[in-house]
Amino acid sequence: MYTVENFRTKKAVREAVANGGTVKVYQPGPFPGATDGVVGLEGPHYPEAHTWYALATIRDGVIVKVK
Repeated sequence: MYTVENFRTKKAVREAVANGGTVKVYQPGPFPGATDGVVGLEGPHYPEAHTWYALATIRDGVIVKVK
């Protein structure tokens, strides 16, 4: 899955979540992504090479915790 905003680093995602920002996720392609639970994130967005990966806990499609 990806974050809606194209974060360049995992640190930037963590900071956005820690500062109370609403960071949403989406799954490209024909299959809908999860809206609750633990998901794998990758970034930056395709077609750029992925340079970071993370596990995130989401509720209603919004990240609440990043590992």
